[in-house]
Amino acid sequence: MLRFECDYTEGCIPEILEAIQRENHTQLPGYSEDPISVRAKEKVRALCGDRNVDVHFLVGGTQANTTIIAAALRPHQGVLAAQQGHIACHETGAIEAAGHKVLSLPSETGRLTAGQIRAFCAAHWADATHEHQVQPAMVYLSHPAENGTLYTLEELEDIHRACREWNLLLFVDGARLGYGLASPVNDVTIADLTRLTDVFYIGGTKVGALFGEAVVIGNSALKRDFRYLIKQRGGMLAKGWLLGLQFDVLLEQDRYVTIARKAVEQALRIRQAFEAQGCRFMVESWTNQQFPILPNAVLKRFDKRYAYSVWEPVDQDHTAVRFCTSWATTDEQVEQLIYDIPRLMGNE
Repeated sequence: MLRFECDYTEGCIPEILEAIQRENHTQLPGYSEDPISVRAKEKVRALCGDRNVDVHFLVGGTQANTTIIAAALRPHQGVLAAQQGHIACHETGAIEAAGHKVLSLPSETGRLTAGQIRAFCAAHWADATHEHQVQPAMVYLSHPAENGTLYTLEELEDIHRACREWNLLLFVDGARLGYGLASPVNDVTIADLTRLTDVFYIGGTKVGALFGEAVVIGNSALKRDFRYLIKQRGGMLAKGWLLGLQFDVLLEQDRYVTIARKAVEQALRIRQAFEAQGCRFMVESWTNQQFPILPNAVLKRFDKRYAYSVWEPVDQDHTAVRFCTSWATTDEQVEQLIYDIPRLMGNE
């Protein structure tokens, strides 16, 4: 069976394994205070174009999200997110368990708009009983969004302005950031995220690392005591050099975007193959996630050969599913799927 259900079914790029083997018997300080992690942090700062940002390495996306939000918000405050946002639907209530409400907003695209943010805040503060409600204090976005779509630079700039108008922090989840940066329609850079957000992270777990996310904090108020929160949330990895080393390797000579670009190219080949069979798509995604709408009867045939993610029913007879590529997806795997698509759909 070939697996296209997510982008973390494989381990890591070979260069990381080689580096781990090379450093395996080196004695290094703990908790990401080793020289390898220091070097990796400098590479992140160089990408950001800002030597003053703080950089922290955490193990995974949910841990990064909960730690960042816990560090940023007071007990009575919540975070705005699209209903399809990862913290709203795929983290088992982790944010609420940490004491903060996710204020979910409807979205046909899976992305928030500046207009939604302004309208929500205006309604909150115009309500005479607003102090009896959770106060909006942060906006959560992911780039790419949960459905593979991307924010444009213009959209991010407008959201940034809305956040400043209403005194909101702006946080971008970059778990799949590499695939966003590598998309042919993307116009957002890491430097743009540094300039427009208070905090974001560069995802490694889904983009070539064994595990790890690089959190970038630009807002000075959020920098204070952040390592205390990492420790309190169970994220202070004793062998922190394993995190730093992975980003040191990933960020060498544009490797991070290069491996992601291959995955996006593979996904777009798959998209073309489904389009050739007349398939509709749930969204227009230009990243490594593709969401064809397929007849339920056809999916039973795919089930015998392929692993994919069931996304949502479209009607009684059709379901939107996700085929997801990764940095490790091979030409042979994609060519087999492309060969099988018309046959499994009964068109050949």
